[in-house]
Amino acid sequence: MSKRFEDFMKENQDDFDEIEPSADLWGKIEARLNVLEAEPKKREAKTFSLAFVLKVAASIIVVMGIGFGVYIQSQKGPKNVDLAAINPEYAKQQVHYASLVETQLTELKAASKGDPQLFKEFTAEIAKMDSTYKKLNNDLATSPNQERVLRAMIRNLQIQTEVLSQQLNVIEQFNETNKDQKDEIKNI
Repeated sequence: MSKRFEDFMKENQDDFDEIEPSADLWGKIEARLNVLEAEPKKREAKTFSLAFVLKVAASIIVVMGIGFGVYIQSQKGPKNVDLAAINPEYAKQQVHYASLVETQLTELKAASKGDPQLFKEFTAEIAKMDSTYKKLNNDLATSPNQERVLRAMIRNLQIQTEVLSQQLNVIEQFNETNKDQKDEIKNI
């Protein structure tokens, strides 16, 4: 006990001793205990330890995390959509333009061997359009109007072929100009 408390108790002991409990106090306490023993025992509320609660909470979090992970993986799965099922004509056009873009990219690479910087600039433009095409392709699986998205994909491929054709023409003209200049230099 603290020193201050002990001092207080000693100084005021007379005040504490003034009040005497009634003579029948112990009899009342004993009677109340007998009544409590005679009553049927009530079901005690269960208490859980903090460790138990934390274990249950951790288990729930782990299960929810695994479920969320499985859900995310199922959403990332391949979303191959049968284009012919949407519209067979559009599917043919998409295949045609996609192969045309690949062919023109190969031609562009071969034609621009003399100027890699120009090729890099040209492919940067195509890469932007290709990223848009890929986004449309990803949206195709979840779109409520798949035919419209497919038309947009085909239009994107058409624009890519037009741009590639223009780029090929520019490179051919550039190569011809360089060739003519080299021929003039040889003739001098």
